[in-house]
Amino acid sequence: MDKTPFKAESKRMLEMMIHSIYSHREIFLRELISNASDAIDKIYYKALTDSTLTFDKDNYYIKVAADQENRTLTIVDTGIGMTKEELENNLGVIAKSGSLAFKSENESKDGHDIIGQFGVGFYSSFMVADMVTVISRALGSDTAYKWESSGVEGYTIVPTDKDSVGTEIILTIKESTEDENYDEYLDEYQLKSIIKKYSDFIRYPIKMDVTQQRPKEGSEGEYEEYREEQTINSMVPIWRKNKNELTDEDYENFYNEKRYGFDKPLTHIHISVDGAVRYNAILYIPEKTPYDYYTKEYEKGLELYSNGVLIMSKSPDLLPDYYSFVKGMVDSEDLSLNISREILQQDKQLKLIAKNIKSKITSQLLRMLKDDREKYEVFYKSFGTQLKYGVYSDFGSNKDVLQDLLMFYSSKEKTMVTLDEYIARMPEDQKFIYYASGETYERLDRLPQTELVSDKGYEILYFIEDVDEFAIKMLMTYKEKEFKSVSSGDLGIETDEKQEPTAQEADENKALFDEMNKILGDKVKEVRISKRLKNHPVCLTADGEITIEMEKVLKAMPNNQNIKADKVLEININHEVFQSLKAAFEHDKEKLHLYTNLLYNQALLIEGLPIADPVDFTNDVCKIMV
Repeated sequence: MDKTPFKAESKRMLEMMIHSIYSHREIFLRELISNASDAIDKIYYKALTDSTLTFDKDNYYIKVAADQENRTLTIVDTGIGMTKEELENNLGVIAKSGSLAFKSENESKDGHDIIGQFGVGFYSSFMVADMVTVISRALGSDTAYKWESSGVEGYTIVPTDKDSVGTEIILTIKESTEDENYDEYLDEYQLKSIIKKYSDFIRYPIKMDVTQQRPKEGSEGEYEEYREEQTINSMVPIWRKNKNELTDEDYENFYNEKRYGFDKPLTHIHISVDGAVRYNAILYIPEKTPYDYYTKEYEKGLELYSNGVLIMSKSPDLLPDYYSFVKGMVDSEDLSLNISREILQQDKQLKLIAKNIKSKITSQLLRMLKDDREKYEVFYKSFGTQLKYGVYSDFGSNKDVLQDLLMFYSSKEKTMVTLDEYIARMPEDQKFIYYASGETYERLDRLPQTELVSDKGYEILYFIEDVDEFAIKMLMTYKEKEFKSVSSGDLGIETDEKQEPTAQEADENKALFDEMNKILGDKVKEVRISKRLKNHPVCLTADGEITIEMEKVLKAMPNNQNIKADKVLEININHEVFQSLKAAFEHDKEKLHLYTNLLYNQALLIEGLPIADPVDFTNDVCKIMV
C-alpha cells in the first residue's frame, strides 16, 4: 500500500518532536489522554446546539490498556471521532490542530475548554513507539478509518471496521535499550503513576484493567490474582469545588495526597479568580522546614495545571524567593503555552497570577499573626529566617511587603515581638529602635553596651541570626524610626551631666588614651572615655555602618574581603580598673602595656571575637597574678 508522505515542514517537525521538544518521554501519555478528553468535549459542545444529540456524561470515558506480550499500549476514547478528511488534515499535517479550529468555531462560556490547541501532542507518541495506529469512527458516520505510520516516512489511511463512535490509538512500543527503558510504558504500576501525575483531574474517567488479589476459594491463606476495571483519575479536583463544601480535613488530605510535605500544614489559602486571568489555586503554609530547605538542592515552585492537566511539577515563577516555603498548585485555562505545554510561551499571565498569589500569601500571614499568634510563632520559627533574607535581598526592594511580618526577641517581653509592637511601647523621648547583636539571648542580656539603653527603660531587640543586622540595614527605618545598635558610637541618648565626662576629664586623660591607642595600633580606631558603661570596665563599639557583628559574619563568608568594623575601645573612668590604668601610665609603662592588652582582649571576648594569640593572653593573665 502506498504511503502518503508528510509535507516537508511536517517531516522536519516530526523529527524535532521525537528528539527535542519534550523533556520527558512519559509526557506522551498526558498528550494522548488530553486529546481523548478533547474528543469527548467536542460531543458535549455539539450537544449544546444540536437538539438531536443528548450528552450523558456517564457514557463517556477514556480507556488505557497495555499488552506486554505484543508490546502495545492502547488508548481508547468515546469521543467525537474523525472522518478520513480529518485524519488527513489533523494527523497528516503536523502542528495543524483540529482542537484549535473546533474551539474557534464553538466558543463557549460554560466553563469547559479544549485542552489541545497546537496539534503536535499526538506526535509525542513517536518518542516511545515504532508504529502508531489510529482507528477512528466519526460521529454521524457508519464508516471507520485506520491511520497508520512508522514515523517520518509517511502514513496510510484505509477503511476499517469499528462498532462505535470514537478513537482507538495503538502504540507499538519500542524495544528497550541500554540507555532507554521503554518497558515501563507497558507496566501497569508505571502507567497508573503517570496518569495520576499528569491527568488525575481530567474531567472524564480514565479506566484501566488493574491486577488485584483475593482469597482463593476453597483454600486457606492462599490468594489468587484477578483483573478488575478501575477508574484511575480523581476527575473533580478539589480546587474546583465550592469552598463552603470543603473542610479543613479535605484540604489536609489533599496536602498529604500530593505529598507536599510530611507535616501538617498550618493553614491553607483557596483562591478562585475570574478576572483578567482566570485561575484557581490552593496554597499551603507548612509547619516544618523541609530537610533540604536551606540548601542548593531545594526547588521552590507550585504545581502548574492547564485545565486540570499538569504542565509543570514546580513552577518557580509563581512564588517570590522569600515565600519559597509555600506549597500547592495553580490551575488556569488562560495560560499561553508552547507546543509542548512544558514552557510558557509568554509570561504576562503568569506574572499576573504570581502578583496576586504574593498578595494573598502576605494577607494570610498577617491574618495569622493577628488572629492566631501561637500558630504564627510556630511558622516564624521555621521560616522567619527566609523572610529576613527576603528583606535583605534585591537591595531591600521587598521590605515594604515583609517588614510587618518580622519578629525579634525583646529584652523586656522575653519573647518574640513585632516591630509594630515595639514602636507602640516606645516612650516619647526615645528616638531610635535599639538592637543588640550576638550569639545567644543570654549573652546579649549581659552585654555591657546595653547598660545605658536599659537604664533609660528602653526596650532592646536581640539579633542572634547572621542575617538580622543586614536585613535591618536594608530596612533603615520602621514607621520613621531609625534602627540603632547598642554598640554604635553614638547612641543618641541624652545622659545626666554627672555621667557625662567633663572637658577637664577628657583633657586630663588624653595622653593616657593616646598611649593606649599607640599600644593597640591598627587594632582599634580610637580609645576613649565611655558614656554608656556603668558597671563594666570596658567594651568595644563601632563607628560607621559596619558593626562588629557584621564583621564577624562577613569574615565567615567564602569570599571574605577582609571588611572590618572601625572598632573603638571604650573605658569606664568610674570603674576601679581605671585607677590602675592611670597609675601604670604615670609609673610603669610596661604594666600599662600589659593592662591595655588585657582590657582589649577582654573586650574581644565579651563580643565573642577570637583573641589573636591565646598564649600571649594567658601569659598576661599570669603576670598580674604574681
